[in-house]
Amino acid sequence: MKKITLTSLFFLLVFGNLFAQQEKGITGYNNWLDTWTDFQPNKADYEEPTQILSGNISEDITLNKRDTYLLLGDVFVTDSTTLTIEPGTVILGDYKTKGALIIANGSKIIAEGKPTDPIIFTSNRSDKKPGDWGGLFLLGNAPINIFGNVASLNYGFKPSSTENISYGGDNTESNSGKLNYLRIEYAGKKTKDFGNFSGLTLAGVGKKTAISNIMISYSEGNSFNVLGGEVNLTKTVSYRSNKNDYNFNYGTQSSIENALAIRSPYISSPDGSRCISASSYDIIENADTTKKETFVNAENLTLVNISNDLKSDIQVGLVQEAILIGPDVSLNLNRSVISGFKPAIILDENIDINNESLEKVKITNSYFNNCKGNIFKKYATNNDDLESWYGSRAFDNVYSKGPDKETFIDSDNSRTPDFRLRINKIIASNDYFDDDDEEE
Repeated sequence: MKKITLTSLFFLLVFGNLFAQQEKGITGYNNWLDTWTDFQPNKADYEEPTQILSGNISEDITLNKRDTYLLLGDVFVTDSTTLTIEPGTVILGDYKTKGALIIANGSKIIAEGKPTDPIIFTSNRSDKKPGDWGGLFLLGNAPINIFGNVASLNYGFKPSSTENISYGGDNTESNSGKLNYLRIEYAGKKTKDFGNFSGLTLAGVGKKTAISNIMISYSEGNSFNVLGGEVNLTKTVSYRSNKNDYNFNYGTQSSIENALAIRSPYISSPDGSRCISASSYDIIENADTTKKETFVNAENLTLVNISNDLKSDIQVGLVQEAILIGPDVSLNLNRSVISGFKPAIILDENIDINNESLEKVKITNSYFNNCKGNIFKKYATNNDDLESWYGSRAFDNVYSKGPDKETFIDSDNSRTPDFRLRINKIIASNDYFDDDDEEE
């Protein structure tokens, strides 16, 4: 009887530790990054293109795994057409013409890869660089908070009809298709007059559009760019983006769950780049204040800055905040991990620190590790009120100073890293920063 009791106690402790381990940050009993992700995409070799995609696609087609496709210039899927892509298919974005794929409002993309056979969008150059090609755009007719409720992509496209670059409407159920087990690499081309493309742009996309198991690597622009709509993102990865990993704007009502952003201080844009940037508008005069402001519900995120010498990189100004929250934005962050930033979160300088604004920004059950400051208002000289507010027991946030190798299960693995939180191995007493270091 005693042996049975001890055995039961052992299993109880093991399973208890598993549950504790999965509580904050990306979650799963297995490392869901295995098999379909690639953290060394420049080492991959692909076949030469056998098919060219160009101009308008206005009839239902399927891209087959047996072929390799080249996106030549701006490619539009139009006229309520469905583009289907088989698992394992490779689509190369042309460097010279800065290829891009635009799924116009009313059309769909069905790109369902498999864990062992993901769909790959990447550069056609042998020596791949961020910004080699454009990116992937999904357009729908879900609401945006711009006057007239309709906007156009402004990237210098030359469509056969302006309808092919228009998005927005009043259909929250809008369905632009399905993306699953898909990688987008080296996208985000820079334009002279319109800034950078993003790896994946979701513009006016509705809640029936399914986005899961997407990895975007080495984007010269944003990785995920969400403009209005009602979007649900599940199991997404942004790796070494030059701009923002996740950008939310134009009144989007988004949920993001079980998501990972891995930043490097050595490739981030000097004009601002974060794991999450949440805004309701670019220019307030263009926003229709009768419509919903941007709302982001974030659960089980891991936002990590990988640095060779974090303290030194912070001192020389290479490290920024993980999250920037603009005015007229609501954000719920729960059960998440933010590691290695200065500071973890910044509120825009135009946000008044009062009960109304603090009700819009809820940060609960989260883990702040190795951050030079946790929650600040931009340009404020003192953040004591915010630290006191979010540090109270009511929010159940935790603070630590552990190195990555002790904080995550296997963050040093170059091929299949595991960024699930290793709660029982955290060394909270490691002083990466002196307690009396002056906050800036």
